[in-house]
Amino acid sequence: MASRAIWKGQLRLSLVSIPVEIHSARNSSARVSFRQIHKPSGKPVRYQKTVQGVGPIESDDIMKGYETDDGYILLEKDEIDAIKLETKKTLELVQFVEATEIAPIWFDRPYYVVPSDELAEDAYRVVRDALRQTKKAGLGQLTMRGKEYLCALRPCGDGLLMETLHYERDIRDADPLFSQIEDEAVDEELLEVATELIGKKSAPFDASAFEDHYAAALRDLIDRKMKSKKTPRVESPGDESGSGAENVVDLMDALKKSLKQSKGGKTRSRKKAS
Repeated sequence: MASRAIWKGQLRLSLVSIPVEIHSARNSSARVSFRQIHKPSGKPVRYQKTVQGVGPIESDDIMKGYETDDGYILLEKDEIDAIKLETKKTLELVQFVEATEIAPIWFDRPYYVVPSDELAEDAYRVVRDALRQTKKAGLGQLTMRGKEYLCALRPCGDGLLMETLHYERDIRDADPLFSQIEDEAVDEELLEVATELIGKKSAPFDASAFEDHYAAALRDLIDRKMKSKKTPRVESPGDESGSGAENVVDLMDALKKSLKQSKGGKTRSRKKAS
């Protein structure tokens, strides 16, 4: 399945604007997923939005509310959408830092940034190579899915990788936890052994050397259950409301596709992404 852009806009460096698209770097389809099934009827469990004392409600009747001491301040969707932020359509690189200066605790999610068309490729390559040559990461802010993110941009293979970062307020202070650890000198002999062990086990990072053993065991369990005639089964019911909007998924078909994807092309795609 072709990747679909989750954001389209301009990557700006000073007076240079480059049309780009942003795609998620995470492969969510590689995970085994389940649906909750009502055992007596064999039907999928669905969730309705309800209000106490009212019962089920329509989505059109829902507003966003900000809780205060006196209740809720209600906001219309149009009022929120009317907030104008330049970062909705522009990712401007406003600062550059050493790529290794950003500690892992600040990173949130990875995304691939690609040029929107061939005309944008020349400027795109200039930014990529400049970051590569200076070993810097560009910082900027970007609005997508109703939230403004702090972002870091750096080279990744032939392209650019954008990683959303946590804001300072999002990270808990570690001092209350780490301050309980007494700062005493460690045994020199034990330190030497531990250092030697780390040296022997050191190697270049290669993500393909690691496997999600739980997911593999889960797929193996599913495979064995599919082959067994004793496995309880239920047929996927049709859409009782007559609409396809409920996104009812055939679980067995989805699991078969997941197994096929895990057996073929998984290693190649992972190495390519790395």
